Amino acid sequence: MQAFGRSLARSLSTVLSKPAGRNAQFSIANPRLPNPSGNWHGTSLQRRFLCGLRNGSAPTTKDFSLSKILSNFRKPSRTFVTFAGKPIQPRFFSSNATFEAAAALARDVPVLASPGVGRWLLLCSVLVYGVIVVGGVTRLTESGLSITEWRPITGILPPLGEDEWEAEFTKYKATPEYKLLNSSITLSDFKRIFFMEWGHRVLGRVVGIAFVAPLAYYAMRKKLTPGLTPRFMGMAVLIGLQGLLGWYMVKSGLEQSIMDTPGAVPRVSQYRLAAHYGTAVVLYAGMFGTGLAILHDWRFAKGGVWNKMKDANFERILSNPIVKRFRGFTWALSSLVFLTALSGAFVAGLDAGLVYNEFPFMGGRLVPPRNELVNPAYATALDKSDILWRNLLENPTTVQFDHRVLAMTTYASTAALYASTLLPSVRATLPALTRRLAVGAFAMANAQVLLGIGTLLYLVPVPLAAAHQAGSIALLTVVLQLALTLRRPGMVAQVWRLRMRSAVPSSGNAPLPPSSVKGT
Repeated sequence: MQAFGRSLARSLSTVLSKPAGRNAQFSIANPRLPNPSGNWHGTSLQRRFLCGLRNGSAPTTKDFSLSKILSNFRKPSRTFVTFAGKPIQPRFFSSNATFEAAAALARDVPVLASPGVGRWLLLCSVLVYGVIVVGGVTRLTESGLSITEWRPITGILPPLGEDEWEAEFTKYKATPEYKLLNSSITLSDFKRIFFMEWGHRVLGRVVGIAFVAPLAYYAMRKKLTPGLTPRFMGMAVLIGLQGLLGWYMVKSGLEQSIMDTPGAVPRVSQYRLAAHYGTAVVLYAGMFGTGLAILHDWRFAKGGVWNKMKDANFERILSNPIVKRFRGFTWALSSLVFLTALSGAFVAGLDAGLVYNEFPFMGGRLVPPRNELVNPAYATALDKSDILWRNLLENPTTVQFDHRVLAMTTYASTAALYASTLLPSVRATLPALTRRLAVGAFAMANAQVLLGIGTLLYLVPVPLAAAHQAGSIALLTVVLQLALTLRRPGMVAQVWRLRMRSAVPSSGNAPLPPSSVKGT
């Protein structure tokens, strides 16, 4: 390399030492002059080379060492070189060193997850949404106890012949649900409820494969932002936990002790149902939120605008006290939506939607009688010390009342959030996208309240009840998206944005995107 540099220096010195024409005058132009070649700026090395003729000395061989070239290109000048009053075209100089320098800068920063990772997570969240909706329909059609075994591998295939169907039906006949509720069903009726539960389980397996396989690929190719690794591992754990909790829930409805309990109804434990449903909602929220954050960070890192606002200073906006309060209220609202949805799981587990089928009253009054809300019959401790929490979680009347209170509190909070965006001080501070999503959240809250009232008044019909459950996740989705509009870009995305700007090639080419650098 040094020998090549010396040879190149001697050749160029010979060429440039020849007398120039009348108009061949070199000058350092004003940096604000226009540059037709694409805002190309010369470096100190290039200026020294071109001005060497006028100064009577050619550049030395040490100027052509690789380290010297890279050091000069890493620090672009604000000036460019002209020849006879015209900018010198970048083709007269090699740009390889420039791109090498840009690549070197990019390798120094952590990996930034690509949009493909974000879209993959959003696809997984859609699948989880589907699992939640199908699981709700499975519960509403009382199909969840039709499969009496948990076979994670071989259970993918349904019975393939009449003998296998008869064997499955015989197993179901031994369950309390068949003996107490479904003793008159036929094999064709059994197939209908079997396929409902089977489809729910298969869809859960699809979610696992759709998440784990791409995750392994992205991890091996080092395409994941390092800070997101714990979150991805948590999602993988939640998917595995979903399968375990699902079988643990079904097992509670197959226990033979139900036959020995007077007045008992064969159904799964409301505690296990709430745990199964709650972890699914957490998994969905994690996938959806992380996927959106990755897409936003990528767009910001590549020089895109923040929150669809041109020339927006997100630090100034997010540090505003009004925005801080609004953002905190939004995250609190998302927690309230989740809590309301979780209370709905207790309503479903206890069939509490089949009592007090009226609204807004319960038995002609806003609040049921105290002896119904706090019934001593639900306490199991000798000193009745568990009377309060057992009524909150096991008494159908109290559980429905709690769900009503939480639902109306969620609705009022969403309405207050929307109303706050109409205030001039708030409207002038919040981004337009945030205000639009606040409108969407309030509209979704209205739809959810109407679905809930309809489900109650019409004695929990399957279509309305399934739509009500799907609506709760839709409301959570809108509120999460609303909260994410006020999220700071990730630290890695901010570093990428700064490095991409500093690594702009001197030949006027666009900066290297993160995906063009090995390891990103």
